[in-house]
Amino acid sequence: MNPFYTLVADRAAHRCEYCHAPELVFNFPFEVKHIVPLYRGGADAEFNLALACRSCNLRKGTRISGIDPESGTEVRLFNPRQDQWNDHFQVDSDSGTLVGKTPIGRVTIACLEINSQAQVTARQLWIRLSLFP
Repeated sequence: MNPFYTLVADRAAHRCEYCHAPELVFNFPFEVKHIVPLYRGGADAEFNLALACRSCNLRKGTRISGIDPESGTEVRLFNPRQDQWNDHFQVDSDSGTLVGKTPIGRVTIACLEINSQAQVTARQLWIRLSLFP
């Protein structure tokens, strides 16, 4: 396990810092992810680490930006150390989808496929169980 896991998980309240999935419903700990990958000049330090569910971690990979589906411009992804989640994302409690309130939110949702059918179905259940948001 990553030596920074406890610090990063506690700071994130044991939620994925991208999609806000609650770690407690999974049968294994979430992953400690470099926000800016090492090969892109990111540091191996706590200010560059985020807690990520497996889905967000795999889809983020080495990305740091993407194309905003609304404007067609390149925009950086959500950075949990610089950005406030509620500034960029909104939960539609009826549908279980996340809505991007900003270009950063929209790009992050698109690149990480945060509204995939599996994610939305799980989120609907978490909402009914009062585990989300």
